[in-house]
Amino acid sequence: MNHPANKGAISLLAGALLLASSVAFGNVEPLRPGLAKELQQARTYTVRTAPSAPLEIAKPALPDTSGYTAEAVAAKIVRSTAGKVSVRRMMQENALKDFIGGDNKMAEWVVRQGGIPQAIFIDDGYVNLKDLARRLPKKYFSETAPGVYLARLPIVVGHKGILDIDSSTRELRLSEEAGAFMVNDGQLFVRDTKVTGWREKANGPATFRDAKEFRPFLLAWGGTETYIVNSTMASFGYANSKSYGVSISQYTPNMAKVVKRDEPTGWILGSEFSDMWYGFYCYETRDFVVKGNTYRDNIVYGIDPHDRSRGLIIADNDVFGTQRKHGIIISREVNDSFIFNNRSHDNKLSGLVIDRNSSNNLIADNQIFQNHTDGITLYESGDNLLWGNKVINNRRHGIRVRNSVNIRLYENIALANGLTGIYGHIKDLTDTDRDIDLDPFDTQVSLILVGGELAGNGSGPLSIDSPLSIELYRVSMLAPSKSSGISFNGILGERQSEILDLLVRQQKAVLIDPVERQTEMRD
Repeated sequence: MNHPANKGAISLLAGALLLASSVAFGNVEPLRPGLAKELQQARTYTVRTAPSAPLEIAKPALPDTSGYTAEAVAAKIVRSTAGKVSVRRMMQENALKDFIGGDNKMAEWVVRQGGIPQAIFIDDGYVNLKDLARRLPKKYFSETAPGVYLARLPIVVGHKGILDIDSSTRELRLSEEAGAFMVNDGQLFVRDTKVTGWREKANGPATFRDAKEFRPFLLAWGGTETYIVNSTMASFGYANSKSYGVSISQYTPNMAKVVKRDEPTGWILGSEFSDMWYGFYCYETRDFVVKGNTYRDNIVYGIDPHDRSRGLIIADNDVFGTQRKHGIIISREVNDSFIFNNRSHDNKLSGLVIDRNSSNNLIADNQIFQNHTDGITLYESGDNLLWGNKVINNRRHGIRVRNSVNIRLYENIALANGLTGIYGHIKDLTDTDRDIDLDPFDTQVSLILVGGELAGNGSGPLSIDSPLSIELYRVSMLAPSKSSGISFNGILGERQSEILDLLVRQQKAVLIDPVERQTEMRD
């Protein structure tokens, strides 16, 4: 999906590379006096050649996404058995325990429904919205115009239920005033349609006003399948657990005692999400595919896979305009996943974040540009591979790596970012508000940087603070923003002449590591 900002980023890339052709490597800016002391470098480093053969690796294969289509989704729908539709009390229903349990949670629905809370349940087979309108009282669910439906109770797809919201539905509106939302505990299909959080008093979408104010949402539980294809969803979610917008989640511990289910899964394809608290959130989710969607102008995050999710594919999405935080973020042991061919731009903080012990992920061929802090950020997450990403014109660092080891950066372009092209550093987080007890990590950073280009970044191409090790090979550093030429910061600044001599003039691989580490390895 095209966006005007993309043309600007590509033009900027072309201009900088043209400028680069006339800039020589010979000019070196001296290290600012006292900088080494300020960075508190505790180690003595050596700069030496390294064998280049182990550094050269083939680009890893990306998953084949050609099979994730609307036709493949349609083939999954089983219509052979007509489902049952009922209205029941919300209490004692496993799928609703998180919304009815302690802390007086039920009061929200008592106030909104004006009595004992009820919900619409779909069980034991296939149902579409025409079926619901035919079988339910109009005060709970009605067709307000041809193909336009208004739900005034929560809708729950039971364990053996199948709900198909198809192209015969122009729009499903979930009433904010009546406390409507959707919970999938079976199979949910949303195809070629529109689903909107709806404000009846305004006769329009339930646009965001306050983080604590209820808005309709969609949640899918453990063992479920959720498919959203070629659809539009808007004005969902608020700051309440499992109520963020579109959420895919394993059962919470209190529910898991009653029902044991596999991880949830599903596909979201070719759809648009806007004005959501979170555009997409998942928790302990397996093999979920988020492909070819637009996430625009959402409140906190665009795409946010979370705790212990694995095997995810996040590809070909356009994520922009996130108002409070990041465009795409994976956090807390989101492992063995693929993030590629996405465009993340014009977000309030970073374009793409790998966070909290998320490892063995491939981040490839993404365009990350014009974000308001860093382009790509890795926090406390080792053993990740970044390949062929274009990180352009972000306000702070292009790629930032903190407290993360074995970060492999191959063929990436970091161009015209406000600070450093690639910035690696350590930080003691003991006194911060992060959950250190839940997220053990070492205050170490190590990088392998092969190929790619670092050009025109405001504070220089590279800055690495107290690394465990750095390996550099075939890195092109062009078009320095400073008239004095290429300049490194951190440890690299202290040994800049040696590094450039090996890397640029001799075109050899360079290994920078502390003397004490070499001693430990020999011992």
